Amino acid sequence: MTTVHDLRRPAPYASVQGALALEVEPRTAPPRVPSPTLPGVAAPDIVAVATATRRQLESWAGRYAQAVAEVATGDRPAAQVVRWSTPRVYDDLARRAMLISRTTKTGLGSGRARHQLARPQVKGVKISFVAGHVVEACFHVRYGERSRAIAARFEVIEGRWQCSALEFA
Repeated sequence: MTTVHDLRRPAPYASVQGALALEVEPRTAPPRVPSPTLPGVAAPDIVAVATATRRQLESWAGRYAQAVAEVATGDRPAAQVVRWSTPRVYDDLARRAMLISRTTKTGLGSGRARHQLARPQVKGVKISFVAGHVVEACFHVRYGERSRAIAARFEVIEGRWQCSALEFA
């Protein structure tokens, strides 16, 4: 009968057990929700938003688009964008990821097949504030030599920015 001995030394438990001890919240969190427009006041054609807020949201939307492009190609599990997606958008992404995994014969979110070398890269981000709590965005995504466009609509739902519509072209 063989006895197995554990050679690892016991380590004290940390608050980040099982994860990298990195502070990523400031970089990945969407910007604060801008103040709502006043009721009874007609909204202008162009919504005035502070430059810092616009840049923060543009940066966050670019990271979201990068994650969505990776989900759509099977490089990332769809569950990583569930917090910032409405159920309808999430279900569509999960369906896309499942179809990709079936065609490439890889597991969901396990990365792309060896013959597919080009990973998606977001090259351009344009956002437009439709209202204080609604943003429409378009993204230029490169897949090696090919390009695609992604259009998204972000709305403040339950106190945070969420993607409520997503289209691939």
